[in-house]
Amino acid sequence: MTPAKLDISVNSEIGTLRAVMIHSPDSGIGRVAPSKAQDWLFEDIIHLDTVRADEYDHYVKLLLYFLDPSKIKGKLNNPVDTLADKREFYKPGKPGYFNSDKVVEVEKLLADILEVTEIRNKLCAAICAIEECSYALQLELAATPAGLLSRILISGSMPDGEMLFPPIPNLIFTRDIGITINNFILLSKPAKKARGREALLSRYIFYNHPLFSASTHKILEFPHEVKYFLRPGDGQEEKATLEGGDVMVISPDHILIGCSERTSPSGANEAIRLLFEHDVVKKITVIRIPHKRDYMHIDTLFTQVNRHTWVVLGSVCATPDKIKRQPQDYLSEKKVKDHVQIFQFSKGKDRPKKFKSIENLLSSISEKDLGSTQNTNFIYSGNNEFPYDEREQWTDSCNLLALREGIVLGYDRNDRTIQSFKTNGFSVIHVKDLITQLENEEIKVEDLRDTLILMPSGELSRARGGFHCMSLPLIRDSI
Repeated sequence: MTPAKLDISVNSEIGTLRAVMIHSPDSGIGRVAPSKAQDWLFEDIIHLDTVRADEYDHYVKLLLYFLDPSKIKGKLNNPVDTLADKREFYKPGKPGYFNSDKVVEVEKLLADILEVTEIRNKLCAAICAIEECSYALQLELAATPAGLLSRILISGSMPDGEMLFPPIPNLIFTRDIGITINNFILLSKPAKKARGREALLSRYIFYNHPLFSASTHKILEFPHEVKYFLRPGDGQEEKATLEGGDVMVISPDHILIGCSERTSPSGANEAIRLLFEHDVVKKITVIRIPHKRDYMHIDTLFTQVNRHTWVVLGSVCATPDKIKRQPQDYLSEKKVKDHVQIFQFSKGKDRPKKFKSIENLLSSISEKDLGSTQNTNFIYSGNNEFPYDEREQWTDSCNLLALREGIVLGYDRNDRTIQSFKTNGFSVIHVKDLITQLENEEIKVEDLRDTLILMPSGELSRARGGFHCMSLPLIRDSI
């Protein structure tokens, strides 16, 4: 295993990204059947070769140019993208693999820890138990070489295509498996059974990989829920669940937690208790959003661009005076239930502070937490025009990853949101053009200012997650 270790530290959403955990689309995504897609939390089936070579691979290359340029510079055409190479550059365990300790791949980390016999035996036993496999298969898996076993445990399939257990296609959304908060790691507790194996694999990685050896004493887990098992009912609000897409690190002292269809009030309550108890932060704001599939996590409704700029879905986030309502909106019970509620809890104080809207909260964050002296600016999904606001939010117009302050990644299909960025003074460039310019030294990463980088999205967007979802930041510079 790699002896290096990371001194993890994330205290904002926009500080310069220095290390990130990702997972490239694996063969399991290519086996999602239409009849099971929703059970596995996918809206559609995705063409694997296209989503890899034509879309996600550009994301990997861009991350390397920003975070670890020595791994990519001079290799753009040979051997990174040659047909004869068969994408070895992107495949852990292959001779040509990029093997960065700044852009770290879940499959590689898993393969590393599986080299240890004791860990391999325990993890195989645990997975075979939750997937209800035979003891004979457990022994067979435990005897499998680490690199191959890592691919099997993630994809659910043998090299010949035989499926042993379901795939875990949502693992590409690494944001959800854990959250780096300052120098702590808060492990998620997924709401859906389809993500159980992801949680187990990530727990083993964080506790056992040398990269995280400096942080194992700062891993926070939800405790065993005895009360939940003893009381009647099994509703979402009773079970403590939390996913990383519902957590944003705003400043060293302040985080946001969303209560959504994936993160329960009990989960938010437990996270608040853990984080205050361990003195991780001083202030936690909980945003209760409608339990709707299109509002899966709070990062589907808004993300941060720079200190004073946010991209948001206006129909949910805007201050009340900006939202045009019809009489039925005030009278409809459904609309009342869909109302956003915001409570800010401070350590040592009994009563929370309330905010009228997400925009009010974000303005307060920009001005008070981040010290912005400019008016807080909102870039709206679909330029705040119906139906484009909802259409483009569905394809993750609000789910952007900041590589550093003002430099964000988003999908190239959200035309009106892109135009809104331009109207607000941002440059826009397609990732393919940017990579070529970086390789030819026509531009340097340091030269970029206030830029939206467009990523190809024909297949990736159908997985219902953007680049904020597809990243677990491990190290960011302080801002």
